[in-house]
Amino acid sequence: MNRSVLLMPVALLAGCNVQSSNPANADENVTISADEGGNVAFNLPFVKGQVKVPSRFMHNGDFDIDGVKLMPGSQVTGFSVFAKDKGSTLNMTFTAPASPDAVRSYFVDQFKQKGVEAALAGDAVSGKTKDGSAFTIQHGAAASGSNGTIVIQSKD
Repeated sequence: MNRSVLLMPVALLAGCNVQSSNPANADENVTISADEGGNVAFNLPFVKGQVKVPSRFMHNGDFDIDGVKLMPGSQVTGFSVFAKDKGSTLNMTFTAPASPDAVRSYFVDQFKQKGVEAALAGDAVSGKTKDGSAFTIQHGAAASGSNGTIVIQSKD
C-alpha cells in the first residue's frame, strides 16, 4: 500500500483547529458555516473547530431543493447551518450569471415543473418543500449577474 495514503489522514487533521467541548456544559445545538475561501467552522455538542478545504469545494457545490438545482453557471459562495432539537435553519449564498428577475423566473418555473409549492413574493421566491420546510430565495443585482441567498427552515 502506498505510504502517502496512510499519512493523508494525519495531514488533514494537522490542518484542523479542533477543541473538545464539555458535554455537561454544552447545549445540544449544532452550527456549521463555510465561506467562499473554503474556511469551514463547526460547533457540535462534543467538539468545535475550523478546517480549511479547497475553495472549489464551495464553488462546485451540488445543491438542490426537491430536485431543483441552482441556475446553470451559479456558484455557492457560503453557507451556515444552525440545528437544535426541534428544527434547523440553512442559509446559503450564491452567485448566478443572470439578472435577479431571470433567476427568480428560473426558480419559479423549475419548482412548478417539480410540483413544489413556490411563488414570487416581492423580490423573492417563497415556498414549501415537499416535506413542509419553508424556504425563501432572495436576489440582488451584482456587477456581473446576481447574488442570492437561500434560507430553508425546518421544524423537525
